[in-house]
Amino acid sequence: MIHPLLAKVQESSLKSEADKPKFDIGDSVEVHQKILDGDKERTQTFSGLVIARRGYGTSETFTVRKIVDGEGVERVFPVHSPKIASVDVKKRAIVRRAKLYYLRDRVGKKAFTLKERPIHKETVGRKRTRVKERKQKQAEAKAAPAAAAAVDPNAREARKARRKTKKPAGGETT
Repeated sequence: MIHPLLAKVQESSLKSEADKPKFDIGDSVEVHQKILDGDKERTQTFSGLVIARRGYGTSETFTVRKIVDGEGVERVFPVHSPKIASVDVKKRAIVRRAKLYYLRDRVGKKAFTLKERPIHKETVGRKRTRVKERKQKQAEAKAAPAAAAAVDPNAREARKARRKTKKPAGGETT
């Protein structure tokens, strides 16, 4: 737990939710970092795969890995740093782990083969549309028999009569 006074001090240096980059582990990103060249400021990009994200608040960081000339290169970037101009998501991936350190042992194309998921510009998190659709279908299914019974008031009596006239099991007739 963080001390309340320390939280107030850190709050001033945090990026707002709109400015905070929205990406996840497994995403291929392009990090634009501001660099001072003498008295000029330029932007340098580092593109790769996000293999880890850790911490919270001002100490929150993410690790980006890429392969240059057959060697793996990793850089750790602070999320709330004013030196980070932007983080662009190029590809999203489906992963089942919080840390993708196992990719360090892979070489070539295998180092970046992850199942791809579509990029939705309006949302970052996973949509729960299938659950909503299933609940809607269940509600419609419950409403359908009630509507049918409301149309035919004698439907209940007709069902009872059909049950009574059914033949008994085993092929016996009476």
